[in-house]
Amino acid sequence: MKFSTKLICSTMIVLAAALGFSGFYFVNYVFESALNREIGQALDENSILRFAFETAALNAPAKYDVLQDTTIYQIGANLESGGLENGRLVRLSDEEQSVLYASDGFGADQALLSRTEEGRKTYRVIESGSRYYIQTAGVVNALDRALYLETLKDVTEVFEDRSMGFTVYRRAMLLLLAAGMLLLILISSWLTKPIRALTRATKQMREGDYGYRAKRESGDELGVLTDDFNRMAAALEENVNRLEDEVRSREEFVAAFAHELKTPLTSIIGYADMLRSRKLDEEKSLLSANYIYTEGKRLEAMSLRLLDIIVNRRTQAKRRRIPASSFSAFLQEAPAPGWDGMLSVSCEDGMVWAEADLIKTVLFNLLDNACKASEPGGRVEAEGKRLEDGYRFTIRDYGIGIPVEELSKVTKPFYMVDKSRSRSRNGAGLGLALCVEILRLHESSLEIESEPGKGTAVSFTLPDGDMDENTADKNIVNKKGGGEP
Repeated sequence: MKFSTKLICSTMIVLAAALGFSGFYFVNYVFESALNREIGQALDENSILRFAFETAALNAPAKYDVLQDTTIYQIGANLESGGLENGRLVRLSDEEQSVLYASDGFGADQALLSRTEEGRKTYRVIESGSRYYIQTAGVVNALDRALYLETLKDVTEVFEDRSMGFTVYRRAMLLLLAAGMLLLILISSWLTKPIRALTRATKQMREGDYGYRAKRESGDELGVLTDDFNRMAAALEENVNRLEDEVRSREEFVAAFAHELKTPLTSIIGYADMLRSRKLDEEKSLLSANYIYTEGKRLEAMSLRLLDIIVNRRTQAKRRRIPASSFSAFLQEAPAPGWDGMLSVSCEDGMVWAEADLIKTVLFNLLDNACKASEPGGRVEAEGKRLEDGYRFTIRDYGIGIPVEELSKVTKPFYMVDKSRSRSRNGAGLGLALCVEILRLHESSLEIESEPGKGTAVSFTLPDGDMDENTADKNIVNKKGGGEP
């Protein structure tokens, strides 16, 4: 059941109960007030008749010491004739409750007389057929006789008014309920408008439209809920886009890896098959073996760097304060083949907050890329500079450079600006991707400036740590799940 339907039904039930109870109370209150008024008038009338009877009895001819039945009958007839206009009926009974006079139509029994005593008036409401009456009784003392005087007053109109009141109120209540239901439908539609908007937004997002946002319809709690929902939807859209980018990147990575793996394997298999199936002269045999060796080394370099990337994505950097001179010495003492005479190292004194082996890997890869991008005999510069809040390394070459549209792609795995040049020098396109992962562990990133034909400058800044070495070691242990915070 919809919320709006629940709201309408519950409100209508409460409204119907309230109107029914109040209507019943009101109509009954009016009825009881009218009936009590009629009862009071009937009792007063009984008193008046008793006084009139006693007066008439005193004025009767005194032939006997005791009031005769015939005289009682005559007085009763006179009393009845005086009240015919208001439908009054009279009955007179003697001391033995034997009826001496009764008006035509006075069909009530004499049960009321058993409760009637001298000085006490009694009454009851009786139903006779489809009519309602008020029966009153009182004791009349006349000439040493104690008689019972009863009256019967028709109050059917009061009961008919009550019945009519209930009928009218039921009709009015139904009309009010119908109007109330119409009003409730409009109100519930207005109140649940924000909920419907959220429902539409949920359906749109379920169908894949993560950019859909619910419109804020009110300034109350539902409006706040709409804002929270939109913020949640924005976060969800961002996460979905990020996951889609990751999936896409993984697919591109797998495709690139398969392509990069296929190329050297094809060469290795081809030249190996040539050596196996044909008898070649010494020069061709050496050439084929050299191709196999070169492609094998490229496969080895690619697999090692790929392994480094995978491992560095799963570990924490164990940073310490290291003198910058150690990095300078590493660069000067460990040149790779092809670096001879090209490298110039200049590092300012200072402390570096880093894991030494990982940063050496970054510097080695950047220098290797710079040398591969330079012509033989070119110049490559490695510079270290102390900053106020960190230490900055810059590797600069004056080689082929990188086009502007390629700058955002060079850090992706297996991406190479000049594939033929990189492959000829055992390049795998994984060096910068590895550098990005290592610098991420050091809360840093690569900054690349390049101009085609003039060279490239790649920089990164290692921020200073704000804790001593012992604290750093302890923090590393905590990240791995051991030690006390």
